[in-house]
Amino acid sequence: MRLRQLIVGAAAGAVAFAALGSLAQGGVAALGDYVAGRFDYSLPAWIPAPLEPKGNPTTKAKVELGRLLFYDKRLSRDGTMSCASCHEQARAFTDGRATSVGVTGQHTPRNAMSIANVGYLPVLTWANPSLTSLERQTLVPLLGAAPVELGIAGRDDEVQARLMAEPRYPPLFRKAFPEARGEVSLGTITRAIAAFERTVISVNSPYDRYRAGETSALSAEAQRGEALFFSERLECHHCHSGLHMTDSVMHTRNPLGEVAYHNTGLYNLDGKGAYPADNTGVAEITGRSQDMGRFRTPSLRNVAVTAPYMHDGSIATLDEAIDHYAAGGRTIASGPYAGVGAANPLKSSFLSGFTLTPQERKELIAFLNALTDQGLLTDPRFSDPWREQSNR
Repeated sequence: MRLRQLIVGAAAGAVAFAALGSLAQGGVAALGDYVAGRFDYSLPAWIPAPLEPKGNPTTKAKVELGRLLFYDKRLSRDGTMSCASCHEQARAFTDGRATSVGVTGQHTPRNAMSIANVGYLPVLTWANPSLTSLERQTLVPLLGAAPVELGIAGRDDEVQARLMAEPRYPPLFRKAFPEARGEVSLGTITRAIAAFERTVISVNSPYDRYRAGETSALSAEAQRGEALFFSERLECHHCHSGLHMTDSVMHTRNPLGEVAYHNTGLYNLDGKGAYPADNTGVAEITGRSQDMGRFRTPSLRNVAVTAPYMHDGSIATLDEAIDHYAAGGRTIASGPYAGVGAANPLKSSFLSGFTLTPQERKELIAFLNALTDQGLLTDPRFSDPWREQSNR
């Protein structure tokens, strides 16, 4: 079964779920409209809560179960990987690789995005506008075949038996899903993981505290970097601003949400805007030539610990990322990807380029470093519960 069948559109999704066997019987469809829930996310007063689907309200029992499943290697074909293998807490839930590696050794075509604040996103992944549900998105690493990530497609009974053999799971599934009589199914697994992921919220960086009134939280150097970042000269803020430093967002104060995709001039293979054939962005889904190279704007929260950057992880450091934007697009001098990104006719109009003095560059990087929420990287609420158990 092609991965595209799993993720493009509700109709295609329904067909895919029907073909997946007994684990799918719990259902991942019909999650319903997004609403404000009752779960206490322990947020500062100035932070709105994420929305959640009517069909999967967040509860403590689901979050506890979802955290266990997120870190459980039994949800992979050979028991060697979990969701956390590509989303490490110490890296703000990324993996430090250009592209991730699945259980068969295949690489994904794209860089692992952070799941911090993922509950605030109206669309998931780099370039699929139709993938709007965390519950559905979880199917991609679990079941995808192109590439294989966790690789459990067709192994329903085996995975179910593994989970049922763990003493902690049966009572937790019953508590989390009494309406489903505690069944272990693809539906309950993905709903629990999604509930946990919605609680992984990062809103306590030095910059957050500074904006909330703690004036000493941000150094003078970083404050100057903030002024540069939000200036019309650099124009960073047109795509990286607001609650989560991205222009794709949805929450209780903005329930309709905002979604944006941009071409940043990373490639220009033919002088007409072409990107590598396996990474064409939104154009892969829409088939529209004007969508070539357009990808969702990632959040800049915790950006200092989430290298490498861009959809394909092809930019290694913050300095290199600044170079790319300063040039108004990347120039690749030779090889199969040679081209002048600054001349890409499809790139965003916000990438006009700029110059920085060495001191200004230091200030800008100081500001970007101030977006790191150190608490997120060690918060026990989001840590590996299996490791905690083994350490007792």
